[in-house]
Amino acid sequence: MKIQLKGANMLAPLPVVMVSTGDAERSNIITVAWTGIICSDPPRVYISVRRNRYSYAMLQEKGEFVINFTTDKLLACCDWCGVRSGRDVDKFAEMDLTKGRANVVSAPLIEESPVCIECKVFDVLNLGSHDMFLADVVAVDVEESLLDDNGAIDYSRAGLVNYQHGEYYATGRHLGRFGFAVQKKYIARCGKGKNANTDSPLTKRKPRKKNKK
Repeated sequence: MKIQLKGANMLAPLPVVMVSTGDAERSNIITVAWTGIICSDPPRVYISVRRNRYSYAMLQEKGEFVINFTTDKLLACCDWCGVRSGRDVDKFAEMDLTKGRANVVSAPLIEESPVCIECKVFDVLNLGSHDMFLADVVAVDVEESLLDDNGAIDYSRAGLVNYQHGEYYATGRHLGRFGFAVQKKYIARCGKGKNANTDSPLTKRKPRKKNKK
């Protein structure tokens, strides 16, 4: 039985990231959970920011920003940057974060972040409480230790965190690869009907071996 709730932003989990704005001389970090992918080709992303945020003017002026992924080790910094304003403090200095030089955009990246996505704004949408900054991904800077033998990012090594309605959670447990369901007959049905199969690879345990006498 399901209970109907009023319409609200209940989507979860969401990435929680530190967005760096400005340039080498004047910069700021804003914590953002309203972010995501909007297009694959060309690669495009968005962030949604309230107009009264300190970083808003920088985003409008420069039209560039960097999305810095948050790890469990960076979570306290990320949370702190979300409740303090750049009008009052230098967040890079207060959190002892290294202001790195991005390859394409003028906004600095956070060296301690394992993955940094450099973005250039191509449009801004006024949607209500937030304005959505739509941006092209012009470069991605990745910690070399996260790359596997094929040069792909192994996110299980990153210790990334996610955001769910005011709470932070750890991610990283690998459950499968896109398309795996059609390759495993025993997980083709996930409902409650008579044809449902509960032998999911996520719950199925291998039988114990009997001791030989």
